[in-house]
Amino acid sequence: MATENNDKVVLHYPGGEYEMEIKRATEGNDGFELGKLLGETGLVTFDPGYVSTGSTESKITYIDGDEGILRHRGYDIADLANNATFNEVSYLLINGELPTTEELDKFNSELRHHTLLDEDFKAAFNIFPRNAHPMAVLASSVNILSAYYQDQLDPLDEEQLDKATVRLMAKVPMLAAYAFRASKGKPYMYPDNSLNPRENFLRMMFGYPTEPYEVDPVLIKALDKLLILHADHEQNCSTSTVRMIGSAQANMFVSIAGGINALAGPLHGGANQAVLEMLEDIKNNHDGDATDFMDRVKNKEKGVRLMGFGHRVYKNYDPRAAIVKETAHEVLEHFGGDELLDLAMKLEEIALNDDYFISRKLYPNVDFYTGLIYRAMGFPTNFFTVLFAIGRLPGWIAHYREQLAMNSKINRPRQIYTGATKREFVPRDQR
Repeated sequence: MATENNDKVVLHYPGGEYEMEIKRATEGNDGFELGKLLGETGLVTFDPGYVSTGSTESKITYIDGDEGILRHRGYDIADLANNATFNEVSYLLINGELPTTEELDKFNSELRHHTLLDEDFKAAFNIFPRNAHPMAVLASSVNILSAYYQDQLDPLDEEQLDKATVRLMAKVPMLAAYAFRASKGKPYMYPDNSLNPRENFLRMMFGYPTEPYEVDPVLIKALDKLLILHADHEQNCSTSTVRMIGSAQANMFVSIAGGINALAGPLHGGANQAVLEMLEDIKNNHDGDATDFMDRVKNKEKGVRLMGFGHRVYKNYDPRAAIVKETAHEVLEHFGGDELLDLAMKLEEIALNDDYFISRKLYPNVDFYTGLIYRAMGFPTNFFTVLFAIGRLPGWIAHYREQLAMNSKINRPRQIYTGATKREFVPRDQR
């Protein structure tokens, strides 16, 4: 309940009133600060899933789900995706401003010259079975990095944070490529510093030591754009995990590894793979009939799920989805077309013109077309979430560093206990 003072709200509860300050946002939702709510009222807030809880203040990313707005440090996602490189956006997220030419050259040079892994590190990939999920391998590998860079673990040392930032940005794509090659029994590739980061990554994924790698500029451009679109998305599950771990002053490597593990959950990072599997099922088992499939969705037939539509935050068209759709056309036409792209477009057309889907705000999200692009590039479906992690890396780093800079307390949520009240211990022979 608001008071006559527009900077405060008053909570009326059994036993009294409690006044709280309003925390103002530059854009979006304001919030009220709980302050000493527990101490003065004996109450805590209860918000499963944090639907209405602001866990932190942040200057990194702004989302308006109703209007379909996504901005990084004030810049619209479409402007960044169409005009910047992934390294530029990474610099922006981490440092707060777009880099000058000199700053970007220095950043690119630092990343280029820190891609190599310790030779002994490569043996670590031998402990994983070849059929291990690459997200498990990636998270484990990032954890192991902290053992190799023990002079970069102090989260309160700005110089060490800068070094850890460069090491992670440079080496995580290499770890991903090595994990892929180990799973296929292929020889490891050394980085080539004459190539840009995306060229280097694709070469290390799909190249061979015995022959030169042919760079495809269409794929390079598309991959860079997809990474930008995944670079940050405010306080999602994995980002909140990184901030939670970082609040304990854990080092950047293990905090990022925690984010990777959170992203591995199918409710968070696995949607693009699920979309591709849905499209293949419609094509192979239902004669590619989009109308029939959407009718079965509306009829709520058992086992029928529409993947790649709707979003926890966006109640409008995901601003990233239109960019991904355009990129999908460019890449798949480059390869001569794709039946699944045609099928995906039919599903989208039906959803955007059917009151059933419109009323439920089921618009295509960023995952709807990305799987088609990744498959065309040659990535296996279980690697899609790894690409998500590589894209999200600068956002995680930015949030980790922002969390530390706030000098806040360790994150420690409260709970509403609903278990048994005090009981007397019962000896085993009397149970």
